[in-house]
Amino acid sequence: MSNTYLLGYDIGTSSVKATLVDACTGTTVASAHYPEEEAPILSLHPGWAEQEPDVWWNELVEATRLLSKKVSLQNVKAVGIAYQMHGLVCTDKQGHPLRPAIIWCDDRAVRYGQAALEAIGRERCLQHLLNAPGNFTAAKLAWVKAEEPEIFEHIDKIMLPGDYIAMRLSGGARQTTVSGLSEGIFWDFKEKRLSKDVMDYFGFSKELIPEVVPTFSVQTHVCKEVATLLGLPEGTPVSYRAGDQPNNALSLGVLEPGEVAATAGTSGVVYGVLGAVNYDPLSRVNTFAHVNHQMNNDPSICRLGVLLCINGTGILNAWTKRNMAPAGLSYHELNDLAASVPIGAEGLSVIPFGNGAERLLENTTPGASIRGINFNIHTQAHLIRAAQEGIAFSFAYGMRVMEEMGMELKTIRAGLGNMFLSPIFRETLASVTGATIELYDTDGAAGAARGAGIGAGIWNTLEAFQTLKRQQVVKPDAVNIPAYQEAYDRWVHRLETEMHDD
Repeated sequence: MSNTYLLGYDIGTSSVKATLVDACTGTTVASAHYPEEEAPILSLHPGWAEQEPDVWWNELVEATRLLSKKVSLQNVKAVGIAYQMHGLVCTDKQGHPLRPAIIWCDDRAVRYGQAALEAIGRERCLQHLLNAPGNFTAAKLAWVKAEEPEIFEHIDKIMLPGDYIAMRLSGGARQTTVSGLSEGIFWDFKEKRLSKDVMDYFGFSKELIPEVVPTFSVQTHVCKEVATLLGLPEGTPVSYRAGDQPNNALSLGVLEPGEVAATAGTSGVVYGVLGAVNYDPLSRVNTFAHVNHQMNNDPSICRLGVLLCINGTGILNAWTKRNMAPAGLSYHELNDLAASVPIGAEGLSVIPFGNGAERLLENTTPGASIRGINFNIHTQAHLIRAAQEGIAFSFAYGMRVMEEMGMELKTIRAGLGNMFLSPIFRETLASVTGATIELYDTDGAAGAARGAGIGAGIWNTLEAFQTLKRQQVVKPDAVNIPAYQEAYDRWVHRLETEMHDD
């Protein structure tokens, strides 16, 4: 199987990344992404966020062109797709988008999800959907139906971003997955089928939903025209698709109950796997079908992903560097400066929710704040350390919800990037949670390539991760746990006082 490759695409909000993985060794051969600068988000009104699906496709074409300059793609044996979750693509009978996609960070549909929750009933929603309908894809479609009826009546099929890309690769196959339906809050976990409650309440025809295919399977094939355009062999199987967070977990080998993955880019996510149906009664975290839920359509295999989202992560660190650090300081130098002050930043706390708090704080909005500042002792270094500790504390605060659901958070796996490059962040997180952090050199596009190898039958699940190597291990700092705990307890008290006052 030498000189054969697996191609993974990661359809992100800011760019599309393409990665080739060697099907024999499991190592990454080459990667490319497009555009260099972040892709724009259309926001015609406050709270709106849209992107053109054809822009994603054009970015994919350009990323593939850049990749093909490094390695010939004629030996690609399978294609996998990871994509930004929760988007809504409305297409006509020819598969053409009828309007820009309403993407994950758009909040226009909140009231439609809330109305559905009240009408269907909170307990029934949680028992069957494992989530409140919220601002997810189903609610976004309800907004289109109510606000743009002339567009809604011409919709033939709705798709998630990855479904749309798979359609373009194949020349027309419109499909989705159980994992995808669950992230849109269309899936009834109790009945193991499309949710009649959701479809009936919103007045959606089941004909709007594409064919459902297994996450790991030969779902469709690259058509002749696209193969010529991209430099791929005609008929290459498209054999995997998943949302970015389930796919990130896959890329780290997080597939079984008790395993946990984390990311800490602009926003942060902790994603853990459950082996039984469960939910948070306060909806502070979300529960979706993981990539290996009902593996090979076996209804007895239950693998659910519990997703905790923290909005104020890398965005706070970048804001601190831009506005509070000496000009020209690199992130490495920023970390060194923060490390020059003691654990707990001598009583300074930063509440990091200046980019919202998702569902973790039960719809309260404390925002971001600096608490306990002392003009006689606190410096830029204290503020930078307190910001990084505040990010780690917000992760720990959310992870206690996952523990309440019965998850043991003993080990956290993450890619060696973004906030996990900061010793303060990772050591604080490990010491406050008691979890060992394992860091790996992988990403979403490489994970999608590995998923394609599994779906095409080139690898079994174990083989796909044999070559995944830990780059670093961070254990709790036993000596300094009391200092970390004191700082965390102070942070929690200040956060909850602020939430109560709000």
